[in-house]
Amino acid sequence: MALITGAARGQGAEAARRFAAEGAQVMLADVLDDLGRAVADEIGQAAAYAHLDVTDEDAWAKTVAECVARFGKLDALVNNAGIYRVAPLTEITLEDYLAITAVNEVGVFLGMRTAAPALAEAGGGTIVNVSSTAAMLPFPGATAYAASKAAVLGLTKVAAGELGPLGIRVNSVHPGAVDTPMMADVDTEAAGQSLPLRRIGTTGDIAAMVLFLTCGESAFCTGAAFVADGGLCAGPVFS
Repeated sequence: MALITGAARGQGAEAARRFAAEGAQVMLADVLDDLGRAVADEIGQAAAYAHLDVTDEDAWAKTVAECVARFGKLDALVNNAGIYRVAPLTEITLEDYLAITAVNEVGVFLGMRTAAPALAEAGGGTIVNVSSTAAMLPFPGATAYAASKAAVLGLTKVAAGELGPLGIRVNSVHPGAVDTPMMADVDTEAAGQSLPLRRIGTTGDIAAMVLFLTCGESAFCTGAAFVADGGLCAGPVFS
């Protein structure tokens, strides 16, 4: 049974579909209630939807408890929820910086801390934290976003070390440019041509990676950063 945040659309919604297609039960969590319920209804009986603001500590406790009550246990957490705003260092407001930090970083922290006891109670499980290549290869205007995603990388490694003895594996996924609503203002064709694979990613590309890190095929993987970026981090010399 998997709990997926930011599951109303984009990568989170596709991950929920993939998990269900593989026979898993899924709890989709988001603040976009109409969209989230629609995806859960589309998936069918294997899915349910919960309203979850990932910055709300009490809401996390309620959602994890709901997962256990409805499905009997919690086997996997996918911290996918995130927001993206661009502004130069000298122009970004404190309000925007803290908002990005709250969702992208604090949300991951709260999710792992809240889910860990339930995962341990189930006999172990997995946590996948969706970060970004911005954690490794930041770009102008990504002051808050890159900082928050780099924090996710650090959180993942510490959690992997602490939770490993409980049978809980923790890994991070670092997508590059992916065709989601977050890329609505980007020329995706041009962005793709700048990469060695000559295309940007799909939600399916990332969902497949998340699914791999949640299943038995990745049983010896923990504390690792998995990049899915079409070659972006290989460097411009290969473009």
